[in-house]
Amino acid sequence: MARKKITLIGGGQIGGNLALLAAQKELGDVVIFDIPQSEGMVKGKALDIMQLRPHEGYDSNITGSADWNDVKGTDVFIITAGIPRKPGMNREDLLEINLGIMKDVAKNIKENAPNAFVIVISNPLDAMVYAFHKVSGFKKNQVVGMAGALDSGRFRAFIAMETGYSVQDVTCMVLGGHGDTMVPISRLATVGGVPITDLIKPDRLKEIEDRTRVAGGEIVKLFGNGSAFYAPAQSAIEMAESYLRDKKRVIPCASLCEGEFGIDGYFIGVPTVIGSGGVEKILEFTLDDNEKNELKKTLEAVKHTVAETGL
Repeated sequence: MARKKITLIGGGQIGGNLALLAAQKELGDVVIFDIPQSEGMVKGKALDIMQLRPHEGYDSNITGSADWNDVKGTDVFIITAGIPRKPGMNREDLLEINLGIMKDVAKNIKENAPNAFVIVISNPLDAMVYAFHKVSGFKKNQVVGMAGALDSGRFRAFIAMETGYSVQDVTCMVLGGHGDTMVPISRLATVGGVPITDLIKPDRLKEIEDRTRVAGGEIVKLFGNGSAFYAPAQSAIEMAESYLRDKKRVIPCASLCEGEFGIDGYFIGVPTVIGSGGVEKILEFTLDDNEKNELKKTLEAVKHTVAETGL
C-alpha cells in the first residue's frame, strides 16, 4: 500500500520540526513546501532529515519544494506559513500579512488537493483557520486549527511542574480562542484521577491559569525573535496522526461550531474527535456559570479578529 502524504506549508522552525516528527513516526512521505526564495532552505532541511534516516531507521521520504504541483495527492496539510511574533506583538498583530498568505495557500490547496485534511497553525489562529475555510470552500470536517492541543499541553506541563508528579498522569483541557482570553477548565483537571483543586491552592492555581494564557508570549520574550516551535509541532503531529491512523483521539482543537456550546459559525477551541473522517464530532459538556462567562469573553475576542479579515 502506498504511503500517505503529508505536506507542510512553511519550512521555518515549526515546519522543520514537523517534518522530523512525521518521519520519525512514519506517518507517510513528507513534503516541506515554501516560497521560491526559500526553496534551497527547505530542500536542505529535507536532505538533512533524509540523512538522519540510517540512524533512526525510518523509511519515509522527505523532499523540499516550491512547486505547487508537488503537493498533488496530499492527504494532510499542516499550514505554518506566515510571519512569527516578535516581542511586544500579540497574535492579532500578524493578521494583515498572514491573511494574504493564507488566502493564496487556500486557493492552491483547493486546486491541487481538494480532498485533503487541513490543520492550520498560522496566527492569529482562530481567524486564519476561518479564512482558510471560507476561501477554500472545504467542508467543516476537513479543516481544523491547532490551538487547544498546544494550550492544554502547556497547562498540563505547568501542573506537572508545580506538583512534581508525572506529566503523563495530568489530564486537563483549555477551551476558547488561541489568545489571552483562552479558558483553562481547572474544575475538570486531574492528576492520576485526583482533582487538581485538591492538590493546588486556589491562588496558586489562578497563577498557573494566567501563565497558561500568556505561555506563548513568555517564550517570544525569551527568544527575542521568533516564537515557540517544538511544542506546536508535536501538538499538530498528534492531530495528524489521529486522522491518518483513525485513532479518534479527543483533542481540544479550533473546530467550526454550529450550535455547540451556544457558538455558531466560528472556529474556536472545543473538545474534538479526530479520526479518518477528519473532525468527526465535537464533545459538549456542561459548563458552570463562570466558565460560560469566560467562554463568552473569548468568543467576543475571536469574533473581533475574524471580523477584521473581511470574509
